[in-house]
Formats: sequence, C-alpha cells, structure tokens
Amino acid sequence: MTDSTPDAAPDLRDPDELRRRAGVRGDPDRDQHFLIDDRVLDRIPTYLPEDADTTHILEIGGGTGALTDRLLRVAEQVTVVERDPALAAFLREEFEADIEAGRLEIIEGDALEVELPEFTACVANLPYGISSEITFRLLPTQRPLVLMFQREFGERMAAEPGTDDYGRLSVSAQHYADVEVVEIVPPEAFDPAPAVESAIVRLRPREPDYEVTDEAFFFDFVKALFTQRRKTIRNGIRNTAHISGLSDPEAVVDAVEDVDEDLLRARAGSLSPAAFAELTAIADEHGR
Repeated sequence: MTDSTPDAAPDLRDPDELRRRAGVRGDPDRDQHFLIDDRVLDRIPTYLPEDADTTHILEIGGGTGALTDRLLRVAEQVTVVERDPALAAFLREEFEADIEAGRLEIIEGDALEVELPEFTACVANLPYGISSEITFRLLPTQRPLVLMFQREFGERMAAEPGTDDYGRLSVSAQHYADVEVVEIVPPEAFDPAPAVESAIVRLRPREPDYEVTDEAFFFDFVKALFTQRRKTIRNGIRNTAHISGLSDPEAVVDAVEDVDEDLLRARAGSLSPAAFAELTAIADEHGR
C-alpha cells in the first residue's frame, strides 16, 4: 500500500463545494456516503496500472462529481452511471461544458441493469450494498479496475490460500484478475462516515493459468465446497451435491482419489484457484 499523494491541480473541484451546490447530504439508509477527502480523491486515479488505457474510463455512482472531476483530468472520455435522478441532473449541469465537448456522458440508471458502454478502465467508489454484483459484472470485461469497497470485502477478494480471509470471493475474483489492496481509507474520509473502514482495490485483468470449460459450474462447485470449508474435500463433495449440481458425488470422489488422494484430505481454504479448476474438471467429467 502507498501513502503517496500527487500534487493536486489548483482548479480541481472541492468536494464540499460540490455537495453545497448540489444541495444534498449523504444518507446511510440509502448506502450513500460521499467521499470528501481531497487527498484520497486525488490518489484514486493514480492507482490504475501504468500501462492502463485511459481512453474511456467508466465510473459507477458519480454522486456529486468529485471523483468524476479527477477522472476527466486523466481520461479522454468518461462515462458516469448514476442511479439518483437528482444527482444525475446535477452532474449534467455541473459538467455541462465537458458533456458538450463530448468528453463526458451521464447515464441515469441502475448499474446492474443499464447497458454499459465499451470502456477501457473503470474507477469507482461503489455503493457498498451492491458492490459484489457490480464487480462481477465488470470483471468478465477484462478491463483494469480501481474500486472502493468495505475493507473486509476488499481484503477477502485479495486473500491468499491458507489465510482466514480466503474464500469463495477470493477464488472468484482471482479467476479473472490479480487483486491488490492499495490503500485503506478511514471512515472520516466520508460524509456521513460509514461504520467501517474502506479499501481501494486494484484489479489487473489476466487470463488464469488453468483451463475452465464451464465457468458457471466452476463457480457453483467452488461455492459448494466453501459451504463446507471446515470439512475435507472428500466430505465436501459428498455433502454438497444439492449446491454443485452433481448427480454422482461418489464417482467424483473415486476419480479424484485416482488422480491425487491428497486433494481429498485438503480443505477448501487451502486450495488455490488452479486446484479448484482441477477438481472441477474431474467433477464435470465424472459426476454430472
């Protein structure tokens, strides 16, 4: 993680002034916490990988535009998806010149439902209540992502096998990307302050070093085994056929035993994504 802060441009919009002009206050009941710390806002775009294509940056949840303003300094074009009609209207007014210049588009709607544009990178302070759903809509696009999450969620995404935080979320995210927590953000950086710390997470897309022929089954199988994370893989396979969709879990156990009996004695929390892929291939061949 880094604490470096770039020199801020003198004409960057002040987040408190933006909120005053918008006439809004955050609402925890609507999962609405405005990031107001200039230093954090200035750093967020710098966490994109050095080789990231910043031609067209997507932002989910533009709010009053504090991060939007910073993204316009590094991108040729920015598209913001904002669900709140009042905030979307404010963004159109506040950034009218950028919209008229063709550098900014405001899409009013739910980021889980609207058609997303083609984009080269995504940088966003996500609404925490739907951060998982949005992230797994973005990850398959294979674009660099810099996203803000609740700290626990971000650390679980980046966790390594054998650690307490490692789980289904870790395997699923790391199937698509290298995941790194780059900064922890305190509650005081927001208004109103959330009850938890936040984490800025960088996700660098890459192809996995293993093959998965049926991603849906892979994710279901991983989910099933992590519901029995304290059990051995042998018992996990046997006990979770109703989740994984296996019709013959015993045949899978027998097939894994023929390949690598140590896998059956392991527990889900110790297995790498590649090991899950190996198990999934065996289960797909022998148990469905």
